[in-house]
Amino acid sequence: MLKIFKSLESGPLQPLTLKTLEKGAWINIIDPTPYELKVVSNLTEVEPDFLRSALDDEERSHTDVEDNSVMVLTNVPVMRGQDSYDTLPLAIILTDDYFITVCLEDTPVLSEFNENTAKLFRTFKKTRFLFQILYKSATFYLRYLRQINKHSDEIELNLRRSMENSDILRLLELQKGLTYFSAALRSNGAVLDKLLRLRSNQSLTPIIKIYEEDEDLLEDVIIENKQAREMVELYNKILARMSDTFSSIISNNQNLVMKFLAAMTIILAIPTVISSFFGMNVPVPLADDSTAFLSIAILAAVIAGASSYVLWRKNMF
Repeated sequence: MLKIFKSLESGPLQPLTLKTLEKGAWINIIDPTPYELKVVSNLTEVEPDFLRSALDDEERSHTDVEDNSVMVLTNVPVMRGQDSYDTLPLAIILTDDYFITVCLEDTPVLSEFNENTAKLFRTFKKTRFLFQILYKSATFYLRYLRQINKHSDEIELNLRRSMENSDILRLLELQKGLTYFSAALRSNGAVLDKLLRLRSNQSLTPIIKIYEEDEDLLEDVIIENKQAREMVELYNKILARMSDTFSSIISNNQNLVMKFLAAMTIILAIPTVISSFFGMNVPVPLADDSTAFLSIAILAAVIAGASSYVLWRKNMF
């Protein structure tokens, strides 16, 4: 899918096509076909490898610089389900004339830049638009991290009441999401640091023009990214300790059950042994006594009761 927009001076977004492509346009490519990549590459003179870089969902964040373009590949957060979080590579390519984004999916980060929010960004102000996308990505990380914290509190309350496998699996999903976020934020931080260094590169001035407001915005992005990394580390530790704690509780509960079953086995073994002795097909005491059954039952009950008392005193129940 390929969409092209250009901001008008008055604010609204103007939809364009490949035939009506103008300078200052934003070319948004989602899950492109080889034909779309080839056409965009020919029209914008962008390296095909730049356009294909975001199509590998395992690609890590980095920046590449060519003579006439700069590519910033960042990882943006996505939510797959109630407790399932992941990251996707998003390639942002700046040329002298165009602003290009490439991603495998229509992510919430890019969806925030639409006709309703058109007055907040300008497609022809490429550097600021780049930093706005990076800032929006960092805010989504923080938003999802707050959701993860809320879900973990809910799971903890459920596990305190009853140990359900579904809650433990939910906890595992949250830990996986935090792992993905941690790796992505770490590589995103390296990209932001490199962008800070690129501002002094005179050869890139026609492509990346950083004004004072842009520098402030970039610093805000770095701060938000750092805060998200700290939150990931904190929540990772909390979830890890929670998992260890509930694993210990489960193991302790299992030990208690095994101890109770062992005690019951000992108690039930005594009447079994006594009845086995008197059930032998040989002459036994009380064989001719009409009250033998009652006497043996009382004897077994007394010994079993005494055994139960001894085990109870030893805290076996």
